[in-house]
Amino acid sequence: MITYLYWFLVAVAIFLVLFGVGVRMGKWKPALIIAALLWLAGTLLYYFWLEQIFVKRLGGTMNLTIPEGQQHIAATWKGDNLWIENYDPETNRCIFREYSRGNVLEGQVVLKDCNPLRAGKSGGEPAIPEGPRTSL
Repeated sequence: MITYLYWFLVAVAIFLVLFGVGVRMGKWKPALIIAALLWLAGTLLYYFWLEQIFVKRLGGTMNLTIPEGQQHIAATWKGDNLWIENYDPETNRCIFREYSRGNVLEGQVVLKDCNPLRAGKSGGEPAIPEGPRTSL
């Protein structure tokens, strides 16, 4: 919801510039230049600073896609950056990926021979077979 409010305010600011400078003053070239700069600044501000802050602190929305062939294990926040852990059954590796602001400085940690307990075998079998249950 906060994301929609942000983009609405950016659109209102652009409209006010176009109306105030373009229509009222009759200066369309400066109005278009200022509107384009506002749009560019708003977009850069959102993707390089505000997106993860909105999601983490104010309940915004962020969509990520798990790479093909991998299984999602966990996600956690470290500071304002999101870390996602996936398991790649083909290479038997656990991959931690950092999604930082603007996706500029992203880290990655790879654990070889990972064998996570929650990753099932093919056919939907559990990774750890269940034995007979006994009651005490």
